Amino acid sequence: MIREFFSETAVGIVMLLLIIILVNPTGMLMATSTEMMLLVGIVLLFGLFALFVWREKAEDEREIMHRMFADRIGFLAGSATLMLGIIIESLRHNLSDWLLIALGTMVLAKIFGSIYGKLKH
Repeated sequence: MIREFFSETAVGIVMLLLIIILVNPTGMLMATSTEMMLLVGIVLLFGLFALFVWREKAEDEREIMHRMFADRIGFLAGSATLMLGIIIESLRHNLSDWLLIALGTMVLAKIFGSIYGKLKH
């Protein structure tokens, strides 16, 4: 169980580091366009791996509850961040479709997940 926790944490930390490198908050990374495309590709591939390939295994009810609680906090934080982005970009009159698509996808996935859970369990 501890090994799985550390490996999942490592995946999350690597993902955050790749995103920080991609964002380049200090402006120190003067990458060429080819390097930036490679970095975006790495972030996308790693994101796909983390989202679709990584398996979570819960051993008991308590662990299942912890995972569901963490998932709920993640959903709420992601939704709040997207809503803040939508508000800020709307006030700037430069609203990106991707913010709306991402928020809509999150809400649809939650709805379908709730329906699936009620029908299956």
